[in-house]
Amino acid sequence: MLLTFDTATPLVTVALHDGADTVVELSADSPMKHGEQLAPLIAAALDQAGIVRQDLTAIGVGVGPGPFTGLRVGLVTARTLAFVLEIPVYGVCTLDVLAVEAVATGAVTGDFAVATDARRKEVYLATYDESGSRLDGPVVDKPAVLATDLPVVGEGAQLYSGAFPNATGPTRPSAGWLAYAIAEEKAELLDPEPLYLRRPDAAVPSAPKPVS
Repeated sequence: MLLTFDTATPLVTVALHDGADTVVELSADSPMKHGEQLAPLIAAALDQAGIVRQDLTAIGVGVGPGPFTGLRVGLVTARTLAFVLEIPVYGVCTLDVLAVEAVATGAVTGDFAVATDARRKEVYLATYDESGSRLDGPVVDKPAVLATDLPVVGEGAQLYSGAFPNATGPTRPSAGWLAYAIAEEKAELLDPEPLYLRRPDAAVPSAPKPVS
């Protein structure tokens, strides 16, 4: 059984895939509480599927791009579980998961972009061909700088319609589609390392100035 989850966006999403289909998919009810919600969602998914952690055969995790805190929660959890259970862990770019869903559901038919909210009035953006293969990115910048007339998948297009007038679904990544992307080899599999694109806000304090 493949366990997948993504913490790169405000709402945590968790799924279980049995090799043929997604059997359970859960999402958080409230945003920005990754540390509080991920473990209970995983436990609830296992309970709904009637399995225990030892039944897991692999873990898949979204590697971002996304905020430092959210990504850290997901990736540390994925690596810890994989280590304890002695099973493989696969990382997938979160924007690639949205692209896979957009192609598979027919939301796009030609070249397109994926844009997610990067906060600070910026977006993470990557471009894709009609098959969902990434052409460029991901990058982070102001919507006006990355503006395009291509169809744009993701919440970034909904938030900044002036820069992305041709918004289309889906808007947020799904752990079920993350599982599909891994099981069907529809996206590049990466090491479970965070794709930040930005330095974390926290900084090492500078040395105190000498007292004169």
